[in-house]
Amino acid sequence: IPCLRSPRNPEQKIIKRVIALEGDIIQTIGYKKKYVKVPHGHIWVEGDHHGHSFDSNAFGPVSLGLLHARATHILWPPQRWQKLQPMLPPERKPLHREQE
Repeated sequence: IPCLRSPRNPEQKIIKRVIALEGDIIQTIGYKKKYVKVPHGHIWVEGDHHGHSFDSNAFGPVSLGLLHARATHILWPPQRWQKLQPMLPPERKPLHREQE
């Protein structure tokens, strides 16, 4: 789960799930295009709360240059302490994945 700089405000860091990689075709949720082929050097990221998350559905594919770190755990608040699982919701898998 990457930590990246927000495309709209580089001073802000956001944590999102990677849904699609470069070359993948994804069906979007409320983006200006229903389907997007993720361009070279970019990823498609989404938050866990669809429709209430500031993610690629709001700002489009994200440049790999904005990746900053990788989140591995939730530490705060203490009652939510847990290791993050790199899970992709089945309904959000890319429609087509380019072979290398």
